[in-house]
Amino acid sequence: MKIHLLLFTMLLGVVLAVHLAMNGKVGAAINNPRVGNALFWCIGALGAIAIGVTGWQEGALGPVKDVHPLLLTAGLFGACLVFAIAWLIPQVGAGPVMLTLLAGQIVGGMAMSHFGLLGSPVQPISVTNLIGALVMIGGVLLATRTT
Repeated sequence: MKIHLLLFTMLLGVVLAVHLAMNGKVGAAINNPRVGNALFWCIGALGAIAIGVTGWQEGALGPVKDVHPLLLTAGLFGACLVFAIAWLIPQVGAGPVMLTLLAGQIVGGMAMSHFGLLGSPVQPISVTNLIGALVMIGGVLLATRTT
């Protein structure tokens, strides 16, 4: 593995935690997580457009016709995901949400790699992987346990 890419990925995890907590705080501050999330996504859309325009090339959207329509629902998935997380953080706290979310991502990522879903290189789940995931889930349970 390339350690610099793993470190960058870890940094992105920190950024994700902060960004989702910020969204939760906006929803709580205006006492309406749905409107807070909509505002969050509108501002994000403007940022995405600005980033996209800087790399625009003639015919950039031409290949979209070859993309399976189901894949284009990823934006909707993202909006629903961020809304749910923004709602959850004020309910149970950023730590428990991020830990549990991470556990779900690891289990989901392992399954995607095992079956080669969405273009992921196939990496079969081994006994060691399974034990690691179970230990991690146990860690999440311990770390999120209330006394």
